[in-house]
Amino acid sequence: MVRPAPTYRAAATLVLLVAVPLVWSLWQALLAGCDGAAWATLWADPQTGRALALSLWTGLASTTLATATAAWMLAGCSMGQNLQRLIGRQSWMLALPHAAFAIGLALLVAPSGWLLRLFSPWATGLQSPPDWPTTQDPWGLGLIAVLAFKETPFLLWAAGAHLLRPDVAQRLQQELQVAATLGYPARSAWWRIVWPQLLARLTAPLLAVLTYGLCVVDVALVIGPASPPTLAVLAWQWLLDADLQTNAKGASAAWLLVATLAVVTGVAMYLHRMPLWRVRRTRGAPDSSRLRNTTRHSPHLTGGDFWLRGIYVLVALALLLASVSGVWPFPQLVPTQWSLSAWRSVAQSTDTLGTTVWLAAGSALAALLWVVAWLELAPMRWQHRLQGLTLLPLVLPALLWVLGLHRLTLSWSLDGTAWGLWLAHWLACLPYVLLTLQGPYNGFDTRLYQLSATLGHGRWEFMLRIKWPLLRASLAAALAVGFAVSVAQYLPTLYVGAGRFATVTTEAVALAAGGQRGLMAAYAALQFLLPAAVFALATRLGRQRHFAPAPRALGTIAP
Repeated sequence: MVRPAPTYRAAATLVLLVAVPLVWSLWQALLAGCDGAAWATLWADPQTGRALALSLWTGLASTTLATATAAWMLAGCSMGQNLQRLIGRQSWMLALPHAAFAIGLALLVAPSGWLLRLFSPWATGLQSPPDWPTTQDPWGLGLIAVLAFKETPFLLWAAGAHLLRPDVAQRLQQELQVAATLGYPARSAWWRIVWPQLLARLTAPLLAVLTYGLCVVDVALVIGPASPPTLAVLAWQWLLDADLQTNAKGASAAWLLVATLAVVTGVAMYLHRMPLWRVRRTRGAPDSSRLRNTTRHSPHLTGGDFWLRGIYVLVALALLLASVSGVWPFPQLVPTQWSLSAWRSVAQSTDTLGTTVWLAAGSALAALLWVVAWLELAPMRWQHRLQGLTLLPLVLPALLWVLGLHRLTLSWSLDGTAWGLWLAHWLACLPYVLLTLQGPYNGFDTRLYQLSATLGHGRWEFMLRIKWPLLRASLAAALAVGFAVSVAQYLPTLYVGAGRFATVTTEAVALAAGGQRGLMAAYAALQFLLPAAVFALATRLGRQRHFAPAPRALGTIAP
């Protein structure tokens, strides 16, 4: 197959547009972490050790739980139509931002939350909210639950991008059939054949999940431990301090998180390559006596999909219910009075809504245009070699690259400006849009280009009339993903915006520390409703068109 010729000059320009701000930001962050006195102060601080241990515990536990849950759900679906249905149901879960999910889960499990009201007083006998540390518990269990529930759909979506490729699906299906002829049950064959190959393909998504779990700030502020907090929250507090020495200590804490992430990643890769795991996966088929108790894959989806969707539905309902609740005494299951005052306040915040929408739409559209130009114009070897650069904001701790980006905007006189904020959101959206669109775009059948060329059509006419219309579902999905990522951005908006721009995410996280439950829930619900509306529009635009059959010619005889 012949691919359209790359344009090297345009591809180099695209590389510079991304490389200059990213490399400059990384260099500025590196300079910020080269203060020996700040490192000494960091190690002398009594909070550092406990905060680092909490970050390690919550990050590793949530990543392990999310990976195990995703693998269990995938194993129950095998490689058939159930897998397609499972992956297709993840889009609306991905649209729910982490901070909104954390607020909704906190409303569910709080001492005065909906779940405890459901069982009181007839089951617990409680007439007032108990003093239980269900949110911001010192062990970080609430933070672990939020991260595990939120990262499971992302890992399922990343796994589906590989497993649903026609060539991969056909090869794995043949391998599973061979394993069945050798006496392996379906689930055992999946764990021994599909999972080892899939795990190798999930290295980048797992690294992104671990990075987010170790370095998350907004979710930890909502539902994480508070005394002491995780190291990411501690670094964020130090970086906001006006004192230069405290600020430098925050930069050192951010680099400590990077070093911790590198060590954990290295240990995980070493353990994965140990011979023990390879021997366990290849030690032969189980005894025939054990095959009587094994079952093949069910024609329906596993219970994990039901429970995961149920939790997301409960979280969304908790947000909507709290946003319209008025007087709600404990232990009443529903409010005794309903109120729309929170939504009226949100509707009056036109600046906040307008900033959120134009920022998300502008950054997502710019990211989509860059990705399309990159995939269309850059040589394939450039795409493979420079993929690490484009994915840098995804695998670097948010505190680190936002710190460098903030210093970049100060150097370029973009701090606190709309252009500087757009640049930060555009760089944050870029890797997600690239990951979403790269597979469908590079997998496009280039024989259509050859056919179009033989008919005398040029490259632009081929893209406008054939390629992009056929890829409209993937293009719309990538745009929706970029929009959702921009809406969820907290640290870039806070740092680069210098507090001059408020979005629904910054308002929701700020209200999470106050007592305005209805207004907080309304902003958190809006965090979900805005991306959900864009995802619904993208699904509508990407739906296949159905044409009416051509009328029969006159004189034909119906069969």
